[in-house]
Amino acid sequence: MDGAGSFGAGRAGSAFDPIAFVKQPQTILRVLAWIFSMVVFASIINEGYVNMGSERLHCVFNKNADACNYGITIGILAFLASVFFLALDVYFPQISSVKDRKRAVLLEIVFSGFWTFLWFVGFCFLANQWSRTSPKELPLEQASDAARAAIAFSFFSILIWAGLTVCAVQRFLLGTDMTLFTTEPVGDLAPKQPYPSNDVIGQTTVPVNAYQSPPLIETVETRPPGYNIPPAF
Repeated sequence: MDGAGSFGAGRAGSAFDPIAFVKQPQTILRVLAWIFSMVVFASIINEGYVNMGSERLHCVFNKNADACNYGITIGILAFLASVFFLALDVYFPQISSVKDRKRAVLLEIVFSGFWTFLWFVGFCFLANQWSRTSPKELPLEQASDAARAAIAFSFFSILIWAGLTVCAVQRFLLGTDMTLFTTEPVGDLAPKQPYPSNDVIGQTTVPVNAYQSPPLIETVETRPPGYNIPPAF
């Protein structure tokens, strides 16, 4: 797994490579999610409301204000979340703690999965309300393009956030390689040798007392010439 680290990032403390970062699938999906969410809420805010000859504005989706509010809310939150997770992806290789990396990936899995569901609900909600909108009740000439754009990019956002969820799950599954948190490859480290044992195979341990010299015994052969034994009293 050269070039990859725990939870899909490089080794902790490794240098940031902007070219490799931009080429990552999750980065591309993150940018697309950011753009699509901006299209959804900007379309509704700018042209999603029409008037009926009065100062009061009506939501283009069957005069249902909840539909416009829902699209704007999930669009803005998705926009901010995309920026947050993009910044987290940049900072992620600098996180050395295994637990912190795991929490970050789990947060991304939960949020991406939940937002995929919210985009699905939003797409169904907006499409349903748009199908019930009558041209006789609202002047749709000025808002039809914005309504269709919001619906279309809501559908595209479902695919994008589902892809982000898959990428996050893959990063979580890659997080089991704990050796990639070291600053040096484990293969370059020499194995530690165990301490030598006192016992050697094929030999018997001899006690220290066995090496003591025998007591000095004075004999006739060991006496120097001219030496006389002193008399005993």
